Amino acid sequence: MPATPAESAPVILGDEPGSFPHGVLAERHPAIVRQVRAAFPYGPEVRDALDALLASCADGVVEPVPAGADPTGRDRERWAGWGMDAYAGRSWYDVPWLWAESHFYRRLLDAVGYFGPGVWQGVDPFRPAKLAELDAPETGEELAALDTLADLPAEERIRALLHGSLWGNRADLGFRLSEGGTGTREQVDALVADDSDALWSLLPPAGTGPTGPTGPTGAAGAATPARPRTLCLVADNAGRELVPDLLLVSHLLAEGRVDRAVLHLKPYPYYVSDATPADLLDALRRLAAAGGTAAAYGERLWNALADGRVTVRAHPFSCAPLPYAEMPDDLRAEFAAATVTVLKGDLNYRRLVGDRWWPPTTSFADATGYFPGPVAALRTLKSDVVTGLTAGTEAALEASGERRWRTSGTHALIQVRR
Repeated sequence: MPATPAESAPVILGDEPGSFPHGVLAERHPAIVRQVRAAFPYGPEVRDALDALLASCADGVVEPVPAGADPTGRDRERWAGWGMDAYAGRSWYDVPWLWAESHFYRRLLDAVGYFGPGVWQGVDPFRPAKLAELDAPETGEELAALDTLADLPAEERIRALLHGSLWGNRADLGFRLSEGGTGTREQVDALVADDSDALWSLLPPAGTGPTGPTGPTGAAGAATPARPRTLCLVADNAGRELVPDLLLVSHLLAEGRVDRAVLHLKPYPYYVSDATPADLLDALRRLAAAGGTAAAYGERLWNALADGRVTVRAHPFSCAPLPYAEMPDDLRAEFAAATVTVLKGDLNYRRLVGDRWWPPTTSFADATGYFPGPVAALRTLKSDVVTGLTAGTEAALEASGERRWRTSGTHALIQVRR
């Protein structure tokens, strides 16, 4: 078992009425069930299963994955290894919140027959909402604003794309830029940590830095080939968040800051809007339909996928109810080989540092010390866990009068551990 971050901070549960985790379990999950129930013409069997899950959200207990919902048995075996035996029979509110949330979404897929067999096998219950977001007028306006990026200096252009990827986590892409190309002033001021310079030091333009086109000089005086610069990007949401992620990857390839990229997506629908391979295709088609600069970025990425410079991974652990400290060996080896792994979004952040009540001034580097290579987090704050703040930043946030700064999505961070 790999080393884990110090376990001095308690694991976050959902058992405290009035807390953010409790509200997610008691209010958000039932709302999601109702949304899914209304989005498709499900028959009586599925509707009854959804109604049962709705009742379970209020007073139910953790139940094992039904045998009929997993004909191969592979997923039931995974969940057994992910703690099912320890938590089965306990209340949703009395097990780790990260685990309870993940189990809820697995139960939802069971209820709609996602894993089959049946007519609803493989049908994403969240697809209508994802497509509506991609087709929203705001998405078109923001993609059209990309045409102005060509007029910016290179440094400002890539910074704008980074901020677009960051704030895309709250469906606010940030391409309609203020003067200076760094996003709106509100967005800049709302950064509680900004290690973007450290990120660019890991991904310098082609021909610069320690990982340029040639490596160190060998004993005979000949330069040896450098290891390809590889970016692993662990995506979060589909739609208006995945689009700017793809734009950033496309730009990094164009500038030679990376030679190849690996996009880690979810193998099946998860957490309402998390990105799957099908969502990747929808996002690429949306870029093509936008025309202009957006279409050019999308075409570059399409070609990179076709020639192997960009690959897609959908590892089962992407849907695990566990922190990345417990990642399997094959995933650990892949991240170890990357120039940097960038994890997007709130859920990935919780899994990266551990979903615990860390003091906000806990070192991000210490919390991620187990990670097998350089790692970066791009995240808007939508849950209580946070690390890596200075004492002054924490004090200012607490004194600001905005009690929900940890959970409202109004603040963000860029954190890097090299």
